Amino acid sequence: MVIVVTGAAGFIGYHVTRALLARGEQVLGVDNFSSYYDPGLKQARVNAIEKEFGNAFAFHRADFAEPAELAAVVQDVDFARLVHLGAQVGVRYGLQNPASYVRSNVVGHLNILELARHRKLRHLVYASSSSVYGSNSSLPFRLEDRTDRPLSLYAATKKADEVMSESYSSLFRLPMTGLRFFTVYGPWSRPDMAMWLFTKAILAGEPLDLFNGGAMRRDFTYIDDVVAGVLACLDSPPMDDHREKPGGSVSPHALYNIGNHRSEDLMELIRILEESVGRKAITNMLPMQPGDVVDTFADISAIRNAHGFEPETSINEGVPRFVEWYKRYHGIA
Repeated sequence: MVIVVTGAAGFIGYHVTRALLARGEQVLGVDNFSSYYDPGLKQARVNAIEKEFGNAFAFHRADFAEPAELAAVVQDVDFARLVHLGAQVGVRYGLQNPASYVRSNVVGHLNILELARHRKLRHLVYASSSSVYGSNSSLPFRLEDRTDRPLSLYAATKKADEVMSESYSSLFRLPMTGLRFFTVYGPWSRPDMAMWLFTKAILAGEPLDLFNGGAMRRDFTYIDDVVAGVLACLDSPPMDDHREKPGGSVSPHALYNIGNHRSEDLMELIRILEESVGRKAITNMLPMQPGDVVDTFADISAIRNAHGFEPETSINEGVPRFVEWYKRYHGIA
């Protein structure tokens, strides 16, 4: 039976799709090729999957925020599981184009919930974000912490996704799992992400913009570890047993943090990048930017206990892998 993956041409979606295909699944990928960043990178991801897996992968360019487009893509497809990774991402872009977040992350998520409801899916796994923790200052971030003080519109829409999902799971007994991702990085990532921006700047001999004077810490999580967590959750939907799930629901709806369970100093990341690239970085120290947080750190005890999730990749291993891919993708010797 087919598994549907939205955002299949995106960073995490590409890797999740490949992992599903590699274990013998058939995947229907959906992506609208948003112009938020280079659609050419998205096409390159799709091309790579099609070349490696052939007919096991079907791809449709469609916008899940448009109900008719979504319905047309899946109308003749037999599927019972859906991994919803499509979204308008980024924190700063919300200051420029807030409507895009509401359209994709709220209206689009509602369309996915309606699809899950009417198809009576066995499991809907969807992407949330560590950004829902907002101004929380208690570390590590626990599922029990408050998530009603978002610092960005992106965070607010991701919290809305969780709340809407809870209502649908409660009303229609739909098994769902929401995943709060922490600073995912690795090959095939997005051009707006820090790892890409920093690597590009160091190679070009250009300044790196470091906010809060570089005094930032992040729970950098390598993409292979993230994918392992996504698949583990997908394979074990929450039970409809009226017992409390991670995140607090008594419906078949669970929430998990997916992180590396380490908060790394940003300047240590820069040092490893310098070693991997073979050049010193030029830094441009800037004040804190609106919507950002100083520190992130994932408590992964819930997903570890429920699904045996254990991240394996440190930044000392993951950063050089990213740099190697970046050079190869751009044809840099």
